[in-house]
Amino acid sequence: MRTVSLRAEHDGRDHRYLRATLNTEGALVIEGQDLGPKTALVSSDGEYEWSHTILREHIPQLLILLGEPADADILSTLERHWTGPRSYEWESRISESDIPSALWIWSG
Repeated sequence: MRTVSLRAEHDGRDHRYLRATLNTEGALVIEGQDLGPKTALVSSDGEYEWSHTILREHIPQLLILLGEPADADILSTLERHWTGPRSYEWESRISESDIPSALWIWSG
């Protein structure tokens, strides 16, 4: 299974990770994990995890939102244009869009 690292940041004791994969049904799964003291607002033990799942049929709509052709490869698009600092903008675009997604959150 191909995995694209969108974010791997380290700032002292704080670490932030974000990655993208396609599951066996072809849905886009974005998984994030934040570790460290800056998670204190949402986590009592310094760890916060989440995932967004966007079904296969909604990926063309997501690609158009990102300024790409509807038939582009989503993982290649994310890898080329939406890693590092741009991954935050990408997350905002998804959150503000009307693209359906399933959200899962865990915090300690």
